[in-house]
Amino acid sequence: MNTGILFIIVGLIVIIILEYNHHFSSRKFVKDAEPYFRFLMEDDYQFLLNVKYGEVDVNKLFGQRVRNGLITIVFMIFIFLSKMSFVYIVLSVILGYVIFKVPYQNLKAYYKNNLHRINLMLPYYLKSLEILIQHYTVPVAISKSIDTAPEIFKPGLQKLIAKIDAGDSSVDPYMDFANEYPVRDSMRMMRLLYRLSLGSQENKQEQLLMFSRTISSLQNKAREQKYKERLDKMENKTMLMLTGTGGGILLFLLLSMMMMMNF
Repeated sequence: MNTGILFIIVGLIVIIILEYNHHFSSRKFVKDAEPYFRFLMEDDYQFLLNVKYGEVDVNKLFGQRVRNGLITIVFMIFIFLSKMSFVYIVLSVILGYVIFKVPYQNLKAYYKNNLHRINLMLPYYLKSLEILIQHYTVPVAISKSIDTAPEIFKPGLQKLIAKIDAGDSSVDPYMDFANEYPVRDSMRMMRLLYRLSLGSQENKQEQLLMFSRTISSLQNKAREQKYKERLDKMENKTMLMLTGTGGGILLFLLLSMMMMMNF
């Protein structure tokens, strides 16, 4: 038996015995070690988690990533134990880091795949916001819209309002929101919102009218995009059906010809 495998088996038996006798806790070990790896947490990790799962325990999920990475490193070191060298230690660490990063990369892939959905949802959210702006200032309207906003926008809206409440009256909070949701026209719409928040009461109606026209244009684009997607889907299904039917007919004719030739 390979020496590395033997060490893994012995190590697992020892850990199970220690766990059973309450002399060692792997969960406590990972929890104690996690703060030392906190610097590895990505800046947008919490945002990406909120996009996919809503409100979740970020520290718990990050701890699971740390645990999986450490287990991989230890496992690989045991595998290479019989021929251990600096190269194998580095390789074990690299593999552990890859396992640690995989969940984050999956979250990023999910977010990129959902940018199209965000692009279609943004005009409809802005339309509901426009109705609130008719009765409230822009910051108050945004704050009131959070509860009914699509789940995916809530983290960004909460950050936007928190920055405004903290005294940031610049365009930055609006641009930060647009950067979090980098879809078509998000930058332009956030600039319009910012200008609307600065406008006097006399000019508000005129600016609101321009804002409304822009939203209507975006909604029309979104509807056209949805309609185009439906048509493309129907065309693909039709082509698939025709290909299947044509292939079946050709196969039937081929079989018929082969049977006739045999006779």
